[in-house]
Amino acid sequence: MILGLDVSTSITGVCVMDVSGKILLADHIDLRKFDDFYSKATRVKQYLSFVQNKYSTEKIIIEKSLQTFRSGFSSAKTLSTLASFNGLISWFCYDIFGIKPEHVSASTARKKIGIKSKKGENTKKLVFEEIAINRELINPEYTKFGNPKSYFYDICDAIVIANYGVQNE
Repeated sequence: MILGLDVSTSITGVCVMDVSGKILLADHIDLRKFDDFYSKATRVKQYLSFVQNKYSTEKIIIEKSLQTFRSGFSSAKTLSTLASFNGLISWFCYDIFGIKPEHVSASTARKKIGIKSKKGENTKKLVFEEIAINRELINPEYTKFGNPKSYFYDICDAIVIANYGVQNE
């Protein structure tokens, strides 16, 4: 089994896939209600223990944290926090599963499975449409306004990351 993670301090996407690419788990960990870094990390650790008890994981792929500034999106503090959180979750994976996680950039993972975005395109929306609509890999829930619930973007990202692991098996 391959565990794919889209790590974030607000919502972490989780996907467990078998080596044929069949999705066994597509879920999210909502961390928005937790006030501090350590409470969020503890919640992810608890969820990873659940995954370890339920699935025989052989490979872990984690999306690399953002490394560069993007105008209007990230400050030095945000990048630092995300990198710290990603590192801590990576350590939890190693500690819980006994597996050194691999890290891959989102763009590399998307290219590997044939999702190509154009400059200026909303990548989150593109990935959602490809995974949920075109490939029908998940059955998303929508808001009363017809938009996908926000955590489905993170689930789709985790599916892309796990699928990258399948492709590199």
